[in-house]
Amino acid sequence: MKKITIKDVARNAGVSIAAVSYVLNGKENKVSQDTIARIHESIKDLNYIPSITARGLVKNTSELIGVIIPQTEDRKQLVFENPFYSEMISAIEGVVREDGYHIILAGVDKGKSYLDISTSRNLDGAIIMGIYSEQLYDECKKANIPIVLIDSYVHDHYFTNVGIDDELGGYMATKHLIDNGHRNIGLVTGMIRKDGVVEKRFLGYKRALQEAGLFYNPDYVFESSVSYEHGHSSGVLIAEKYTEMTAVFATADMVAFGVIRGIKEAGKDVPGDFSVIGFDDISMAHMFLPPLTTVKQQIFLKGETAARLLIDQIRNKSGASAAIARSEIPLQLVERETVRKISK
Repeated sequence: MKKITIKDVARNAGVSIAAVSYVLNGKENKVSQDTIARIHESIKDLNYIPSITARGLVKNTSELIGVIIPQTEDRKQLVFENPFYSEMISAIEGVVREDGYHIILAGVDKGKSYLDISTSRNLDGAIIMGIYSEQLYDECKKANIPIVLIDSYVHDHYFTNVGIDDELGGYMATKHLIDNGHRNIGLVTGMIRKDGVVEKRFLGYKRALQEAGLFYNPDYVFESSVSYEHGHSSGVLIAEKYTEMTAVFATADMVAFGVIRGIKEAGKDVPGDFSVIGFDDISMAHMFLPPLTTVKQQIFLKGETAARLLIDQIRNKSGASAAIARSEIPLQLVERETVRKISK
């Protein structure tokens, strides 16, 4: 089937190509109302779909926003298998679509360039999730587009940053277990990297133990990837070899689901033998059996906030220094059925 072009629209409407271009690009004051009506009728008759690329050339904008998720662990499918990301992306997409933008989702492998994505796609702006400082400064600044970071501890006012107090969240989770009488508390977590989200939650775990006068046992820390599989293998190991442990803090809900499954496969019960608390409160947390006790970060609000801040920067052609350096989303402990109170 022949692709309908702007020339076809003009010919069918009996007007010039320039007139059609004016209407498509919001310059309707340059043509008469009768011409506008004929052009819209022609577009409808021919089912003409304007080219985003062509309109971008006219407006000097691509109407594209990149959502970039660095692959910080050696797991190619990590971005897509974790519902945390799908909920975040859904929130971002809803906001930018209202403003006439579209998103390009990209996972960037370790060692690959963010700059390549922004320049090759001619992005109007980008949201980058979970980036570390050593990967960032010069490269992202060279992109010369508005950038908003999510879940990053990069201390540079050049970038707007949206996140939570991860150290406080780790503290809240561990303290909840301590307040329920638990003393031997394990931590199942992703890789602990300096100035990363996981490290902050780990530091919160340690602070709660220290505040309660409890011994920090490095053997109780199970560190690998933020994945169901890591949680599962850790849960089996804990149930079989760490019987003195009574509770586990998993630094992500997906990890917590795996921990619970592993514990149950090893013949133990949650929360009867082991209490488990997660982090995130993804949509599956309340559907899981038993429903998961977790630290709730408002994932949808985080995504919406980042998207609106980016749109503001694009519209106003301003950098983060002219906007908000950091926007922090509040946390909440959600009690369900995976933590039980034991006698102290």
